[in-house]
Amino acid sequence: MTIQLGDTAPDFTQDSTIGPLSFHEYLGNSWGVLFSHPKDYTPVCTTELGAVAKLKPEFDRRNVKVIGLSVGTLADHEGWSKDIAETQGMAPNFPIIADTDRKVANLYGMIHPNASDTMTVRSVFIIGPDKKLKLSLTYPASTGRNFAEILRTIDSLQLTASHKLATPADWQPGEDCIIVPSVTNEEAKTLFPAGFTEHKPYLRTTPQPAGS
Repeated sequence: MTIQLGDTAPDFTQDSTIGPLSFHEYLGNSWGVLFSHPKDYTPVCTTELGAVAKLKPEFDRRNVKVIGLSVGTLADHEGWSKDIAETQGMAPNFPIIADTDRKVANLYGMIHPNASDTMTVRSVFIIGPDKKLKLSLTYPASTGRNFAEILRTIDSLQLTASHKLATPADWQPGEDCIIVPSVTNEEAKTLFPAGFTEHKPYLRTTPQPAGS
């Protein structure tokens, strides 16, 4: 199964480090980040789980619930968490799913036969409060994920969900945004009282709306 942008994220109930986790119920009205790991006790993923633990206040501030996933057992998760705390300075402070039967991995298309016939690939799924998939990323086992970039994409997704805007290349919060082409100049004057610059008829920029 392949889940594509705009699809409803498959629901599931699976064991986790906080007990049985029913995905849609757990997310509630929050945004969600589901990110997978090939297996427990892998070096790159050890650094990633420590990094996310340190960034959890940033996810919380954005109303985002983070959920890890590995095909390891709950016992392995517990032992691995101790290693993460020892080597990275902080243990995971978010649930990690024990996907021992690969149910979630199969639901989300995390097993790529050409990459490995047994291990889940290192995927990231960002899910909105409407339970729709907003963004997905897939990394090889050799490349650690950039969670600052994942936070940046969440900032963009949340901004553009509530305003008729898009964000340009390398955009950072607080920088100018792009007015979507479906908005006329007359509409833009009302929607964006800070004004806008028309670089081309199809390329208009405006300051990021206050409070967004």
